[in-house]
Amino acid sequence: MKRHLEYPEISVYDLLEQKAGEFSELCALNYFGAKTSYRKLIQKIKECAKALDALGVKKGDSVSVCLPNIPEAVHLFYAIDRLGAVSNMIHPMSAENEILRFVELTDSRLIFGIDLIGEKLERVREKRPDLRIVTVSASRSMPIHLKMGYKLTQKKPPACSAMSWDSFISGAKNGRDINSHGAADDTAAILYSGGTTGKPKGIMLTNMNFNALAIHSIDACGGLAPGMKMLSVMPIFHGFGLGVCIHTMLVLGGTAVIQPKFSAKDFPNLLFKYRPDMIAGVPAIYEAMIVDKSFSGKDLSFLKCIISGGDSLAPSTKKKLNMMLAEHGCKARVREGYGLTECVTGSCLMPEGPDDLLSVGLPYADTFYKIVDESDRELPPGETGQIILRGPSVMKGYYKEPEETARALRKRDDGCTWLYTGDLGYMSENGYVYFAQRLKRMIVSGGYNIYPQNIEGIISSHRDVIMCAVVGVPDQIMGERVRACVVPADGCDEEKLREELCQLLEKNVARYAQPRELFFMRELPKTLVGKIAYNELKQEAVNEK
Repeated sequence: MKRHLEYPEISVYDLLEQKAGEFSELCALNYFGAKTSYRKLIQKIKECAKALDALGVKKGDSVSVCLPNIPEAVHLFYAIDRLGAVSNMIHPMSAENEILRFVELTDSRLIFGIDLIGEKLERVREKRPDLRIVTVSASRSMPIHLKMGYKLTQKKPPACSAMSWDSFISGAKNGRDINSHGAADDTAAILYSGGTTGKPKGIMLTNMNFNALAIHSIDACGGLAPGMKMLSVMPIFHGFGLGVCIHTMLVLGGTAVIQPKFSAKDFPNLLFKYRPDMIAGVPAIYEAMIVDKSFSGKDLSFLKCIISGGDSLAPSTKKKLNMMLAEHGCKARVREGYGLTECVTGSCLMPEGPDDLLSVGLPYADTFYKIVDESDRELPPGETGQIILRGPSVMKGYYKEPEETARALRKRDDGCTWLYTGDLGYMSENGYVYFAQRLKRMIVSGGYNIYPQNIEGIISSHRDVIMCAVVGVPDQIMGERVRACVVPADGCDEEKLREELCQLLEKNVARYAQPRELFFMRELPKTLVGKIAYNELKQEAVNEK
C-alpha cells in the first residue's frame, strides 16, 4: 500500500519560521566556523526582506540571485519568498549573454551577484539599463581571521559601480515588515535545466514543491534528527543544493555546512574538519574518494547517511565505495536516488537495507512511477521504456514555455497529470526503479539503439578504471560510432589496460555496440555542477574533423 504523508500548504519561508520556533538555539548554518542559530537566521531573513521592500520588490516580482553557497544567498532565497516574490537562480559562472537572457526572460530588475563577477554584471546592465546590481563578497560572513586571509590571498574583485551588500542591508530601516504568506502553488524559485528536450528552460518550482521535497527527503533517508550536520556542497542554484542541502536540512532542524567554492579534492579536508552526519553529492565526489590516499588510516564512522544523485553512479563504483567506507569504520552505505530539476531533485531513493547495486530505489511517499513505450502504453515490470511520474514535488511548468510544458506535463486517462522525464528505465514487480539512461544519450549506430550506460558499467568494473564516459560521435557511414573515454588509475599499464578492456567488452557487449574508439584521459570534462559534460566529449570529436 502506498504511503501517505502530510504536507504543509504554506510558503517555504513560513515553514522555516515554524521550524525556527522549535529549534531556535540550534545551529542552522555553519560558514567556515561562523555559526548562525535558527533564531538569528530568521532575524537576518526579516532584515533582508525589509531591505528588498525598500528597493521596491513586491509580490510576483522576479529577483535574480547569482551567488554561490554563502549565507547571504540563503537569506535572500527565504526573504524573497517572504515577500511573495520569485528567486531567479543563476549560476555565477554563466556567460554574460546567458545571464542577460535569464534576466530578460523573467523581467528581473534586481540582481545579486558575487563581487568577482561585478564587471560582467555591469556589461549585462549596459544592455538592460533598468537592472539594479548588488554585489557581495564571499568573505563578508567569514570569521574575522579568515576574512583577512581571504582578502590577502584572493584576486581583488574588479572595480564596480554596483551597490554593496552592506549598503543594501542598511536600507532595511526604510523598508516595511511584510509577510505575504504565499500560497502552496505560488512559484518560489525558477531554476534552469536542459529539460527533457535539451533546450535550457526556466523551471517554475512552487512552495509546495520545495516543502514536499523536504518532507520526502527526511522520510526516505530515515533516522535523521534535529542537530545533525550535512556537508552542503551542492550549489544553491541547483535543485539538489537548494532543495536538499539547504531547505531539507533547515526543515529538519539540522546544520547546513556551506562553502562558496568546492572541488572534489577539497572533500577529505572538509569531511574531517566538520565530521558531518550526512553527505549528498554527485558521483564525481565519490569517485574521487575511492582513489584519494588521504583517507588512509582515517575513521569515517561519523557518517550516517550518504546520498548520491544528479548523475549515474556505476554499480562497480558503488561497490568500491562501500568497501572503502567499511574499511574506514563507516556502517553507512552509499544510497543512490533518481530525479530531475522538474521535480526539484530526487523523487526516489534506495532504502537503507537492500543491497541492490543496480536500483535507484523506491518512489517517495505519494509519488507514483510508470514506464511507458513510444505509444504511451504502460509497460509491465522488467520492460524498458520512458519513466513518467507524478507527485507533490512535480514542477508547475516551464516559464513562458507553454508548448514545452504541454510536452512534459500530460494528463493521462486516469485524470492525473504526469511528468514525462525523457529518461529510460524499468521497474521490478516489487516497485523498485531501475534507471537506464537519459533518452537524449541514446546512441543510434547503423540503425541499432545503443545504451551507453550499460557499456560504462562494464568498463568501470575494471579495477584500474576510475571513471568513464561513452558517447556517440558522428560517423558518415554508421550515423554515429561509439567512443569510450576512460580515466585510468595512476601508475597502471595503459597498454595492458586497453587489451583487458577490449577483452571485457568483447565478452559482455554485442558486436554492434562495442566502442570503436577507446581514449585514455587524465580527467573527464565536467559541467558547472559537477556532472560529466557528455556534450563536450561529443563536440571534441566534431572539432577533430
